Amino acid sequence: MDRRDFILSGMATFGAALAGPPAQAQSLPPHLQPAFVTLRHALPPGEVHVFPDHFQLFWTMPDRKAWRYGIRVGRDSLYEPGQYYVGAKKEWPSWTPTPGMIEREPEKYAQYSDGMPGGPDNPLGARAIYLFQEGRGDTYLRIHGTPDINTIGRAVSNGCAGLTNEHIKLLYEQVPMDARVVLYPKMA
Repeated sequence: MDRRDFILSGMATFGAALAGPPAQAQSLPPHLQPAFVTLRHALPPGEVHVFPDHFQLFWTMPDRKAWRYGIRVGRDSLYEPGQYYVGAKKEWPSWTPTPGMIEREPEKYAQYSDGMPGGPDNPLGARAIYLFQEGRGDTYLRIHGTPDINTIGRAVSNGCAGLTNEHIKLLYEQVPMDARVVLYPKMA
């Protein structure tokens, strides 16, 4: 890259930063857009906390600070509150529906019983954080991306917490392996 190309690419990057977040993020209501916030109550730093009734996920920092993300959550009884830890992380992960998903909706999921490669049309989206529990191992619950922004702020998934693909890319870089994850019970 010559000096001219370097300067032009730098100006383009600067201009993109001035333009603000991607259009996808702008179409979400303010309370579902990523934001650096001050928490009302202190939570231990370096943890993920999911509040399903508010469709919000928090990545906690020291001094009652956190990154807040809008999410979708599991529908009906498929949401599984509890304490977990990050047991795996994958970029553009492959996906296979669970036996329960195939049993509940065979017309939708049976065709993928052998799996689906990672990519833009994959239900796990751009990144996935795999939730494990001591003594149980992989719970098949994920915090993952979705190409369907219209599901954010709704209880529509098969149990996983979902963020837009752009937002999961940010969270994925923040959350390390073995981080504690708390999925709080639904109140409604």
